[in-house]
Amino acid sequence: MDNFLGHLRCFAWPYRGRMALGVACGVLAGFAEPLLLLTIVMVFKVVFPYAQDTALEQQLTRFFAFAQNVVGHVKGWWPALAGWLQAMVQSLQTWSTSRTGPGSTGGLILLVGAIPAVMLVRGVLTYLNSYLINWAAARAVSDLRTRLFTHLIHQPMSFFTSHSTGELISRAGDISVLHTIFSVALPVITKEPFTVVTYVFVLFSLQPGLSLVALLGLPLCLVPVVVYAGKIRKSSAGIQNQYAELSQLMHESFSGNRIIKAYNMESAMVDLFRQATRKFISHCMRVVRSLEIPGPMIEVVGALGVAGMFIFVARVEKNPNPANFLGFVISLIGLYRPLKSLTRLHGQFVQAKSASARVFQLLATSNTMPEPAQPKPIQAAGAEIRFENLQFAYADKVVLRDFNLTVAPGQMVALVGTSGSGKTTVANLLLRFYDPQQGRILIGGTDIREVSARDLRGQIALVSQETILFNETISYNIGLGRPGASREEIEAAAKHALAHEFILNKEARYETVIGERGGSLSGGQRQRLAIARAILKNAPILILDEATSMLDTESERAVQAALEDLMTGRTTICIAHRLSTIQKADVIVVMSEGRIIEMGRHADLIQQNGSYRKLHDLQFQTA
Repeated sequence: MDNFLGHLRCFAWPYRGRMALGVACGVLAGFAEPLLLLTIVMVFKVVFPYAQDTALEQQLTRFFAFAQNVVGHVKGWWPALAGWLQAMVQSLQTWSTSRTGPGSTGGLILLVGAIPAVMLVRGVLTYLNSYLINWAAARAVSDLRTRLFTHLIHQPMSFFTSHSTGELISRAGDISVLHTIFSVALPVITKEPFTVVTYVFVLFSLQPGLSLVALLGLPLCLVPVVVYAGKIRKSSAGIQNQYAELSQLMHESFSGNRIIKAYNMESAMVDLFRQATRKFISHCMRVVRSLEIPGPMIEVVGALGVAGMFIFVARVEKNPNPANFLGFVISLIGLYRPLKSLTRLHGQFVQAKSASARVFQLLATSNTMPEPAQPKPIQAAGAEIRFENLQFAYADKVVLRDFNLTVAPGQMVALVGTSGSGKTTVANLLLRFYDPQQGRILIGGTDIREVSARDLRGQIALVSQETILFNETISYNIGLGRPGASREEIEAAAKHALAHEFILNKEARYETVIGERGGSLSGGQRQRLAIARAILKNAPILILDEATSMLDTESERAVQAALEDLMTGRTTICIAHRLSTIQKADVIVVMSEGRIIEMGRHADLIQQNGSYRKLHDLQFQTA
């Protein structure tokens, strides 16, 4: 719990001013509730003179002496206000010592008006306590959410391959649990302890003996809190895990909706979701039971205390002072409300700790591909790329073995081979999505691990086989290639990628929102937007990973011509299954099981009658 609160304090620190003011208001509000009780008792004793007693007179004497002292200080800087306060204090003192009650209707109204006045002060303090603490907590939780997102978005690709999307979304959702809990818990923890302490002080001030009898059962209130805390902890962890399963199931169902419909799997997926929901509800109800059961148990203990108090009055303390007894009963009843809130508070903190543990566990995840302490500058334009003795494996699966390749400046190198031969892995390593277990990659003689990832990737444009588009406008998706690009530049890139014509056919043209992953576009249209984005970036290194795989033959030829224009003067690595797109490459690298088995120009490789020739014949054979 200490680590958990320490983490929260770190995020709340920038808002310490409002947090401190909210805590101060909570402390004062905690004192204000018992003060309201004392005000009622005082008014009761003044209005009903038969209730006077020596103890009250001594208290009132001290109070009026303090009031006279305050009037004396005010008199020095505001005589008129001091005179008015003096008259009021004298009137109250006369009424308090009178055995017949207040002497006038106006005085009675003024005296009784102290009750709503104290209530107003208490209400304002309670509001400020809740508002200010919620303000600070909301922003602290928002900062925590932003920090978690920032931390995750900068994790390497290997992190995302080992963590499911649903799980990460669920853990980010745990922060909302923190917000909900702290919007209730923090105002309580700043107010109710002082309310309890003040009530206990009032009880012992009014009736020491009765208070001792009534509070004998107070330690029993801790028993259900301790017993059910462990249940809350286990069930809260179960809720978070089950919520992660639900999130993962929803993500897979929505993203794979085409397959689900194609194979009539809707009912099966609904059954899985229903089973996961039942488990989720089961854990939720365990938490509800664990939170709610201690409250009634405390009330029963409180009722036993009241019963013991009446036995004590009946057998030990004869004829108690009515006003004191009234104040005592109200205080005792009022005491158990904040006690009940504090017992729930413990359960809420257990929930918060369980929810936050997963969040802080993610925040503690170290980046396996840290940025260099002193990154070197890189200039890829006119620089060669060297892959030296690369060895790389995904977990236990070796993908590249002793891979050596040099790409000259402005050269187009095509990587071909069967699926799983390591072609895309070469591109991933160049982009530093992963680091090789052995060997290194150099651009212009600089190891890319000595360069900041931002600078490295700023030198590379990528058009991948899997087209990634966002649920935004067409202009936004193209403009990602170079933030800040003008509309004219975006349109020029679209024209170059042969996307301009179909964009103009859309109702909102470049402001058309294309849906999640570009769902409102055809595969070829999505690919052309990705190509336009790469064209706009105008980077010195270009990676084409099956860049034209989604285009029809006619569009492929046109876009290929545009890409050939784009590749002029740029170092290009082209990964292709369609050998027709790479026949003009300067070097064709044939890969198999992570190794280079052939390398040369198209015509030379055809003459060698090796693996490349077999791939070529398979694609171009005629019936």
